[in-house]
Parts: sequence; C-alpha cells; structure tokens
Amino acid sequence: MVSRAAWLYIGLVVLATAALVDYTPVVMPEPAATFWRDLIILQLLFLVCDSTPAPLVSRQTKWSPSSSATLAAVVLLGPVAAALVGAVSLLSIKRQLRLDGRLFNGAMGALSGLLAGRAYLALHGPVGPPHFGANPWHIIGPFAAAAAVHVLTNQGLIWGVYRLNRGRRMLRNEGLESSLPLLLVSDLGYAALGLVIATLWIVMGAFAAVLVLIPLFVARWAMGQFAEQQRAYSATMKALCQAVETKDYYTRGHGDRVSLGAGMIARQIRMGAARTDAIEFAGMLHDVGKLGVPTQVLQKTGPLTEDEYATIQLHPMRGLEIVREIGFLNEALAGIMHHHERIDGKGYPMGFAGHEIPEFARIIAVADAFDSMTSTRSYREAKTVPEAVAELRKGANTQFDPLVVDAFIAALMREGWPLPERAEKPVDLTTVTVKDHDDPTAPLRVVDVP
Repeated sequence: MVSRAAWLYIGLVVLATAALVDYTPVVMPEPAATFWRDLIILQLLFLVCDSTPAPLVSRQTKWSPSSSATLAAVVLLGPVAAALVGAVSLLSIKRQLRLDGRLFNGAMGALSGLLAGRAYLALHGPVGPPHFGANPWHIIGPFAAAAAVHVLTNQGLIWGVYRLNRGRRMLRNEGLESSLPLLLVSDLGYAALGLVIATLWIVMGAFAAVLVLIPLFVARWAMGQFAEQQRAYSATMKALCQAVETKDYYTRGHGDRVSLGAGMIARQIRMGAARTDAIEFAGMLHDVGKLGVPTQVLQKTGPLTEDEYATIQLHPMRGLEIVREIGFLNEALAGIMHHHERIDGKGYPMGFAGHEIPEFARIIAVADAFDSMTSTRSYREAKTVPEAVAELRKGANTQFDPLVVDAFIAALMREGWPLPERAEKPVDLTTVTVKDHDDPTAPLRVVDVP
C-alpha cells in the first residue's frame, strides 16, 4: 500500500540517520554503566509513551508524549543517546503497524533526536543532569532550540511521506491538517516535560522517569477528551444532515460533498485551519433548515405556489434557528443563513449583493451548486464536470463570486471530485423530487393561485 516514492523516501531517511549517527561523536557524561542504565530507562519510557498514543480528531491520526523522553535524553546523555531513544519507536507495540510504518517511525524518531541533540550542543548546552544553582538560561536557551528542531523535523518528515504517498492508506491526511495546531502545542508541551525529567533526575535519579508518567498520561487523557469532543461535534452534524436527507433520497451525501467542496475552496484561498473546519461544518449543515419545510413542498412534482416558494426561501433562516445555539459553529452560522444570496442581489433570504454576502456563504454557494449539477436527478442526468464548470463560469459575477469560482476550479483541477452514485428509487414512487432548489440550471416555476 506504500508508493515506490514513499519507500525511497523512507530508505533515504534511514540512511541519513545512520550516516549522521556515525558522524556524531558519543558524549558520555557519566560512567559507562550508568550511561547505559539511564539510556535503557529512557528507552523504556519512550516505548511506554509511544505504544499508547492519544487519538486526535481523526481516528487515523494519533500522537504520543514520547518526545519528552527523547528531549530528556538530549540533556542527560547527548545527541547519539537521544537518537537511540527515538529509534525504539521501531519496537512499538501499537496494533496494525506494518514494517514500512515501523521503519519510518524509527528513523524519524532517531533523526529528530539526533538533530535536536546537535542543535543543543551547538548552542553550548551542558550534557548531564542539571545542577541546582546553575544559571538556568545556560540550559533553557539551548533546550528551546533543541525542542524547536525536534518538532520541525518530526512534522517535516511526516509531511514529506504524506505528500509522496497521498491517497494511500499509510499516513493518510484525514484530519491531520485540522489537528496541526494541536500537534504543535502538544509537542512543545511534551518538550517542556523533557526538561522537567532531566531536572528531576538530580534528586530522584532514574525514578524521575516513573514519576513523570503521571503528568504525561494526564496530558494524553486531556488530548483524548478534546478529540472525543470534536468527534462528537462531527457526529452531531452528520446526524442532522442524515435527517435532512431522509426527506429527499436524491440528496444523499449532498451535505458531505458540499462540505468537501467548501473545504477545497478554503484551502485554495489559504484560509486558516480553524476557519476551514468551520466552513466544512457549514457546508455539511447548509440545508438543515429543510427540516422545517413540509416534505410535500420539497417533493412537489409541479410548479410551486407563491406560498410554497416562500416556504422554500425561508429554509436558510430556519436552519439558523435550528443550529444557532451550537456555539462552536461561530462564523459557520452566516454561511448557513446566506448561502442562497446572489452577487447581483437577486437571492434570498435578505437580498444581499456583492461583498454584503458573508465569505462563508459565497463559498458554500459555489460548492452547493456544483454538487447539485453533477448529481443525477429524476428529471435529468448528472452534468459532467466540464459542463458544471462551464455553468459556474457562466454564473460568475451574477450568481457567484468570480474569485470563489476561480479558486474552486483551481482546487478541482488539482484534487478531482467524487461523483455521487446514482440514488436508488424509493419503494413509494409517488414521492419523487423533480426540482432541485440548489441547481442553477433548473429554475423553479412559481404560479399564482387564485
């Protein structure tokens, strides 16, 4: 399941680590027997932490506090020992870890520890247990540099193998970008614990490694709780989407795909990770207001009366009423409320025009329309991607923000689009949706009722 380029990358990381270890002199600040004893204890601490990682927002992504053991080795034993501590990731007892993953993790841990140790020595950081009364900045400054090098090396190597192995099972990026701030903060926090271990070593010796397991696992528990909360948020959003989709079998998966498209646009315009998460939630929930629209109106086969059309136009406002108390949505609420506004001011519910329309709404409008056009409906076949792109370009400056259209097309050309499967018809054929209220190529007909 690993690409040839990724295998070559892993091999180069292993060879580079071996060459640097051979080139780096061993620093032995204490008797050899004590050195090897302390090294083994730190390796065991690393292995315990690395074998029980905390799951992040995506269950495909986990993170462990093992970097604290590596950085403690930088201070106590030097760069080569730090590399040997990081290398025991090869022996991790994590389930379902294949040979390619073990090789990469071991080489990454060793190289991160080695480079961190060399940075520490380059800034004249003292190797060995720190002494009371010493100037703390003689250690803190070099240690901060070592921690930064360790974090950047780890993240850089993971990013590299992902880019070379994109789309395969190893190190998939599901949730990784949105988790990046949490990863960086946790890495730096665990780095600080590495200095705590080294300092406690003066008083307690090797027992410091056992004592520090308590705050390490508390931190792991806290990260797990945060991740579980985020997953609960996501599950809540999907449940609301499924409730909407039960009203119209043709829209199955529509919320997920609009969420995907909105995220593609957000990354293309370099929107921050937090706002990208928010707009993906907004895309998922943009039609939640249809829960407040009578099913017979959504599935009506003929022209709508003015009252029925007015009911349809109210669904963004009903959506806002449903989710406005979900505090973490924040800016996403504006996207849900205004995703049917038009650049020319002819949309609904408020008739906003141009930049009066919130950015989230302008983005969701493009993703929403594109997925509607590329989905099969009872009254027409799905449009091809080029045909749908042409319709988006045609609607730029009237219905859609042209900058958003350009961003979506650029992301589409790079990432592609998951075309939906044809929906199976329900048993009750009397309720068939023939009008798609989100499809710009299928305008609704409204009739006066005397």
